[in-house]
Amino acid sequence: MTPGQPPALALGFTDSAGEQIQRWLPQLHVVKAFNIVGHAHMFRPDFPGGPPTLFFCGNDADAKKAVGEILNAFGWPGAVDLGGIEGSRVLEPLCILWVTDAIRTNQWNHAFKMLRK
Repeated sequence: MTPGQPPALALGFTDSAGEQIQRWLPQLHVVKAFNIVGHAHMFRPDFPGGPPTLFFCGNDADAKKAVGEILNAFGWPGAVDLGGIEGSRVLEPLCILWVTDAIRTNQWNHAFKMLRK
């Protein structure tokens, strides 16, 4: 990573760090979450527009249910399950978008919100 520049995708769009970790540790149940918000807002995020949307993914239904309960307890109602761990392929670039804006504005207090109609 170059100082002052956002990170780049290490693996492109045909693999992800989440998938690699799952392959390296097949006996574990990897769930990817919390990669699109700064540490200051991981617990009880408080934004003027209401709670942001957090996305998560993983292969094991029970592990995702447990993570969903943690997300809810941490103040992330309505977290969006993106399906299997291959959802990391879209979460990792979303993190880069989050970091790019933070570097550009020198503001690390932002989050995403999915709006549905």
